[in-house]
Amino acid sequence: MTDGALFPRERREIAPGAVHVPGWLSLDRQRELVAACRAWARGPVPLRHTVLPGGGVMSVRTVCVGWHWRPYRYSRTADEVNGARVAEFPDWLVRLGQEALVAAYGESAARGEGAAPAYTPDTALINFYDGDARMGMHQDREERSGAPVVSLSIGDSCLFRFGTTRARGGPATDVELVSGDLFVFGGPSRFAFHGVPKVLTGTGSPGTGMRGGRLNITLRETGLAG
Repeated sequence: MTDGALFPRERREIAPGAVHVPGWLSLDRQRELVAACRAWARGPVPLRHTVLPGGGVMSVRTVCVGWHWRPYRYSRTADEVNGARVAEFPDWLVRLGQEALVAAYGESAARGEGAAPAYTPDTALINFYDGDARMGMHQDREERSGAPVVSLSIGDSCLFRFGTTRARGGPATDVELVSGDLFVFGGPSRFAFHGVPKVLTGTGSPGTGMRGGRLNITLRETGLAG
């Protein structure tokens, strides 16, 4: 699938277990996700800037589904926001995550091989980036499951920086993520440092239903019960 570029962008393994699949989401599916994210952003726990333990405020705005994330743990209720329980994680989002894993790794990855369980994401962290928002290099370590993280991009393109598991300031690969792109990281790259140093303002298509900015949806298995 192409994204309107002169030359098609090809599926690429950035590092072992880290796969970029350009143009994976159709325009219709992007619009559906945008509509769903707008509904979640209105509540029960609204879209907001997350406050870090040291008092800093993240430049992205976040809303969660299934489990509520705050640095650096999960809970069912957003006690530091309004005390409400977050929206339930829908079955169709589980299926989308499984389809994404098939696109990145092949059929056996989503179904589970041997004694390995099937991929069953139970939370989504949805980040909205305006033109000034950034995400520093970090690891996704709050989950008790080592299952892959599925990342979906809609709206403006961004520069995505993908490093190693060893050091925040170590060597990294820069990837341009365009609306509709899929990025999956698991296996040896599951705990790699990654971040978004730049959003390419004005590059998104109005056909997605976005009115500017970048939407990033990450699906994860928390490994938590209850």
